[in-house]
Amino acid sequence: TGGEKELKEVKGNIKFEDVRFEYVAGEEILHGISFEVKEGETIAIVGATGAGKTTITNLLNRFYDLTSGAIYIDGVNIEEYTLSSLREHIATVLQDVFLFADSIYNNITLKNPAITEEEVIAAAKSIGVHNFLMSLPEGYHYNVKERGVMLSAGQRQLIAFLRAYVHKPQILILDEATSSVDSHSEKLIQEATDKMTEGRTSIIIAHRLTTVKKADRIIVLDKGKIVEIGNHEELLQIENGYYRNLYEVQFLEEVKYKE
Repeated sequence: TGGEKELKEVKGNIKFEDVRFEYVAGEEILHGISFEVKEGETIAIVGATGAGKTTITNLLNRFYDLTSGAIYIDGVNIEEYTLSSLREHIATVLQDVFLFADSIYNNITLKNPAITEEEVIAAAKSIGVHNFLMSLPEGYHYNVKERGVMLSAGQRQLIAFLRAYVHKPQILILDEATSSVDSHSEKLIQEATDKMTEGRTSIIIAHRLTTVKKADRIIVLDKGKIVEIGNHEELLQIENGYYRNLYEVQFLEEVKYKE
């Protein structure tokens, strides 16, 4: 359960301090993770599957409690805040986007009457998804049916971006889709990511080279430990470095494939 404090204003400084976590007693997944994200910074987290990337973002949202250590937002331990007020300031966009069998408009506003249609359209224009939405049979009022089967994975993620954007979060968590997204959606997603991360603290579980290169800092995770931290250029300098190896194997493939 959450604490008593209401989280009102968020600047967006995040600090993980020696965070340890286990889903199952005796099977630790994160082994003493420490890092800081300053207000407005974008951090990319990279690493193999099962390295603990998603666990980090789940703990920031307090979907689970830490085994030990602490997480702070603007210097206050997140355990002191009510869960609802904490999560109000954090928007999480997952790669597997859940859409309700309802109109796109209701999927974006989540039926919050305080969000007007004008605001939704303005937000869509500013992150570059308005034209895509208008191309659908009934535009914003198109019914996406259960789980959004009428839409591609990339299109579903764009709707999730807009949903996050209209709720004006201070902190953005983005789990980039690993699956191949069609190149048109890919371009829109990249533009939307740039716009969304502007001026807000962002933690991205990154699978795209473009995202990784633009990040202020990259956290490289391996088996629940941070093995390297730095920006793209710095990490490429590390001889036999984990990131450099990942870059050569995974990301350069991506570059070749795009050309």
